[in-house]
Amino acid sequence: MKTKEALVAVEKARELSKKRKFMQTFELMVNFKGMDMKKPASMISEKVSLPHSTGATSGKILVFAKTDVFANTLKDKVDKIVMEKDIEALAKDKKAQAELFTYDALFAEGPAMLVVAKFLGQQLAPKAKMPKPIMDATKFDEVLKQTKTETTISNKKGKAMPLVQVVVGKEDMKNDEIAENIVAAYEAVEKALPQKYQNVKSVVVKTTMGKPVRVGEK
Repeated sequence: MKTKEALVAVEKARELSKKRKFMQTFELMVNFKGMDMKKPASMISEKVSLPHSTGATSGKILVFAKTDVFANTLKDKVDKIVMEKDIEALAKDKKAQAELFTYDALFAEGPAMLVVAKFLGQQLAPKAKMPKPIMDATKFDEVLKQTKTETTISNKKGKAMPLVQVVVGKEDMKNDEIAENIVAAYEAVEKALPQKYQNVKSVVVKTTMGKPVRVGEK
């Protein structure tokens, strides 16, 4: 896919979108063909760092910490800190476990990852919520910036679906930024397909409530 093709689709999707009372997102849909959705090879789950943040996360952050020094360094930058010594008790509290899924991003001091995996891995891993390890608290801002551009593209919706759909931008973003995100997301999906571009039936861009526009359509 060429960036110019994506840009034309974004411009058309914006043109066809009526003004709403809320900030609409731009969504990319890649429809598949020639795939047996019962086969493991048809299961797509790719974590992609987009060139530009879509603002899809609100920034509500929880950190698991092993040391007081690490916790104190981040205490004013995150919403909640759970110390390593409290993880086992948290794992036994269903209400506390459920609260973990209300956070947009989870992080953990490197050494605390083993304890998180031991007591919470079975709950967090299937939901792709395992925390991102941080070895140096002074580099947290850099890691957080990268995380805000990361998105997971998957066709696993209980069962494998013959398509993927992912947010690639918002109405207040520039068209070229959205187009660059589209290309990055599409390339990650194509690379993950068994027969690459031969498994792509169509690529569509639309706003939340807008009409779909096929990328590359004349």
